[in-house]
Amino acid sequence: MSGDERAMPLDRVARRVLNGPARERRYVIGIAGPPGAGKSTLANALREAFGAERGGRIAEIAPMDGYHLSNAELLGRGALARKGEPDTFDAAGFIDNLRRLRDTTIGQPVPWPTFDRRVEEPTPAGVVFTHQRIVVTEGNYLLFDGAWSGVRDLLDERWYLDADRDVLERRLLRRHIRGGRSTDAARAKVRDSDMRNADLIARTRARADLVVRERHGGYYEVLR
Repeated sequence: MSGDERAMPLDRVARRVLNGPARERRYVIGIAGPPGAGKSTLANALREAFGAERGGRIAEIAPMDGYHLSNAELLGRGALARKGEPDTFDAAGFIDNLRRLRDTTIGQPVPWPTFDRRVEEPTPAGVVFTHQRIVVTEGNYLLFDGAWSGVRDLLDERWYLDADRDVLERRLLRRHIRGGRSTDAARAKVRDSDMRNADLIARTRARADLVVRERHGGYYEVLR
């Protein structure tokens, strides 16, 4: 661990949130960062750190990927090859439903779409929020401007998960090959789309309240 980082045990984060603002209403933590950084893994670990109470899990994940536009719509727009770029999502729908999660009384159902990587399509109402007091939302563009600019005001905490460029490239290449692309096609996708997006996303890092890195299965806050 370098001198400009400090360990960030997720159970300590959970205690801080539960003993503070999450007592009053549903609390939203947003995890932004480039593709391949491990946002889903961090979100799952954070959900587990919050644990459960009598009604079930205290926290649940609201992934941005559930707001991918369908393959049919992207094909009609001539944008299927660019899937994953900022304008290939329903940003307005994401913002509207995130606001609904914040504003709806805990106990009232709020459906949220998820994303099925096996078919590369959204799953409507893949998760339904009811009693959960904590929302962990994760995605590339949570700190973006333009169509995404309304997200930041809906987040109680804004995290940015960082990773070295070579780590991102290696993970993304493996992901695309596992998803059925040939090695050459996977490399082209990483080079021409994913890493270009990563460079755009890196410009939003300064908007985060907290910058986090993963090392050997643990998480560290980057001191700025």
